[in-house]
Amino acid sequence: MKTESTEQEYHHHLSHHHHMRVQWEEFFQSDDETKIKEATLIEKGSIISRVGMMMLSCGTGAWRVRDAMDTLARTLDLTCSTDIGLISIVCTYFDVDNQSYSQSLALPTTGVNMAKLNELEKFVRQFEAAGGDFEIKTIRRRLGEIEHMKGRYPLWGSSLAAALACGGFIFLLGGGIPEIIGSFIGAGLGQFARGSLAKRRITIAATTAVAVAAACLSYYLAFMLGHLLFNVDMIHMRGYIGAMLFVIPGFPFITSGLDIAKLDMRSGLERMAYAIFIILIATGTGWVMATALQIKPGDLPALHLSKAILTACRLVASFCGVFGFSLMFNSHRWMAAAAGLVGAIANTMRLSLV
Repeated sequence: MKTESTEQEYHHHLSHHHHMRVQWEEFFQSDDETKIKEATLIEKGSIISRVGMMMLSCGTGAWRVRDAMDTLARTLDLTCSTDIGLISIVCTYFDVDNQSYSQSLALPTTGVNMAKLNELEKFVRQFEAAGGDFEIKTIRRRLGEIEHMKGRYPLWGSSLAAALACGGFIFLLGGGIPEIIGSFIGAGLGQFARGSLAKRRITIAATTAVAVAAACLSYYLAFMLGHLLFNVDMIHMRGYIGAMLFVIPGFPFITSGLDIAKLDMRSGLERMAYAIFIILIATGTGWVMATALQIKPGDLPALHLSKAILTACRLVASFCGVFGFSLMFNSHRWMAAAAGLVGAIANTMRLSLV
């Protein structure tokens, strides 16, 4: 049960961030031992909204967020009507006593975190299976644990994952050994720069621009070193595009298409606009860096590999690409490996058929 001092602490410690953090504890006037099914409409709605916002912060689409909120609402004998965007939710809850309660919530930014999303979906399934027979303190503790989950991998680990992914995809785009090495170095250092800025809560536009600039510059310096030491042909400089691939927002693009297909137009269009915005920043920064470093785009030199060797290399490169990006999204290693195997087979088959 909350004490008077705890109530005062919540009341007097308001967030000073530009996007004020919601103090979810202030919504609960019932005892901590109270079953959530016996709580007030405001308390029930706050639990559902918090889960929805946490899922939205993981980068998933509107359909999955709404499905989770609907599941919780049905379990608590509520009707949930919600409008979901890229970083915001507007929702209203109705109960059987002809009462309603509305909330409008927003996130400061967006991202992708598959580990946290998996834990939230597990919580929703457990809540439904138990028929909502959870105490308020149990729910708050579990959601707090999920909310404060740290990433599975340190920054250097996600940087290596980005490097592995971009090294694999530049081969699929026609690059050889020089392009793979350059893209590996460039993407790794670019992702490290982006992650370092993100920890300091720098805006997404600035982090993307700095990350692309760092990737292009790293590729250039690595290539020039190879040119001086091993006389690598200058034509391989064209592969600098591979060092930038880690910033391409594939997850928002996919979820935008899924949302639009399900007529979640607000979420779909906002996600598409966000993805296009990131691509425009990356393209503009890449163009500026290419102009400054005198890098001219063009076709990469042919690899001249036999069909058998080319197919084997495509399998390995496709696996590395999907595996690396899955690790960047904070997926478990086994899940990333499974995705890598599926991607390796499907993408190699596609390229072979083409």
